[in-house]
Amino acid sequence: MIGVLAGLDIGGTKTHIRTEHSDGSTVDVVVPSAGWSASPITDAARWIGNCIEDNVREPIAALGVGAQGCNTQPQCRALSAALTQRLGVPVEVTNDAALLVPAAGITDGIGVIAGTGAIAVGVLPGGDLAFCGGWGWVLGDEGSAPALVREATRRALADHDAGRDADPLLSLLATGFGVTGAERLARAVNDTPTTESWGARAGIVFQAADRGSESAISVIVAAGAALAALVATLAAKGVPAEHVVIAGSVAVNQPRLLDAFRAALQRAVPTAAVRVLTEPPVAGAIALARRYGMTTDLMNPAGRSAK
Repeated sequence: MIGVLAGLDIGGTKTHIRTEHSDGSTVDVVVPSAGWSASPITDAARWIGNCIEDNVREPIAALGVGAQGCNTQPQCRALSAALTQRLGVPVEVTNDAALLVPAAGITDGIGVIAGTGAIAVGVLPGGDLAFCGGWGWVLGDEGSAPALVREATRRALADHDAGRDADPLLSLLATGFGVTGAERLARAVNDTPTTESWGARAGIVFQAADRGSESAISVIVAAGAALAALVATLAAKGVPAEHVVIAGSVAVNQPRLLDAFRAALQRAVPTAAVRVLTEPPVAGAIALARRYGMTTDLMNPAGRSAK
């Protein structure tokens, strides 16, 4: 294989580009995802092609891409084919959340993200992508940073209504939002219902749990159970669930949530083994480039699997 392997992890705000040389050394570049859209295919292929041409100086041998918005296998195949035609090298495209499993060095499994959002993704035996969750912090995303604050605030206000003001959760949340009292907390949370405002205060929930808040602990346990339920749903659809890879700022940095997830998953899918992703997801894009570049037939660019 002549040239470097290239991988892209295209998220909603930033794109992580990695190139890997034959000696195993890597070069990483992070650029804004300004202008990125997964459709139409021609525009998406042009955006990725320009991204490669602007940021990768060496010839590439194969390209792996995990892209936000690429949510169906036909869409991934069409974009792979368009990029193969443009770049003249093997290309494998999948959803950005689907990079977790290959980034962990695993071929089959379920990836779970608990950070700004919460979603689980896997690949069915026939090659189709399967998702569960990821509907946004207003509707769901239990286990994500903003959803934890949403549920903790609801619980704290319910405690206040019931006269259970001894629990420290309410006072800690109020302090975190720069207010005092239940009424002003409710106003502060409602006035700025954004991922930035809510998500930035997720640490308060875990701080409250560390101070003995039963309400905060119950919110965290419920969040872990909700994340486990995402995995169980995909497993019931037929996605291989022996390996579960979890990533995201909350899952990685908050042991209480990770422990709650492990415990709930043990009950829901006893055969699943949980691994915390320590590599950046772009490593999964490199793994796809390596795997697909070694096996593809460039005359048949559409006959590919997202696994």
